[in-house]
Amino acid sequence: MKLFPMLLLICIAAFKTKAQIHIATDSILLVSVSKTQLTPLASDSLCSSFFIVIPGEVKLHYHASHTENVIVMEGTGIMKLGENDIKIKKGDLIVIPKGTKHAVKNTGEIPLKVISVQSPYFDGKDRVFVD
Repeated sequence: MKLFPMLLLICIAAFKTKAQIHIATDSILLVSVSKTQLTPLASDSLCSSFFIVIPGEVKLHYHASHTENVIVMEGTGIMKLGENDIKIKKGDLIVIPKGTKHAVKNTGEIPLKVISVQSPYFDGKDRVFVD
């Protein structure tokens, strides 16, 4: 089974049972970083998934043609989602419809670690930063 379908099944099962999600591969176990790091997990023409480590913040932006789902794996933060500021923590799922302005700021002692699933395929060209 390819990595993305396996991750999706794990996430669905974990949310149904309220279980914790643990991913243990050398490519995504990052402990101490000074800037945001992005590790591609899997992609095809329909979607792309990434493991993202955020020690500080991700500036306000939107995706013109992508919907993004963010699963918080570790840490805490404040996410600006449209006009709202929401507290996020381990286990949260944030659905970001295309065109929605969003940003995140880490509020914890450790880097914020998330899985981001974007649909359709995401190559980075669709990210529009807002002043």
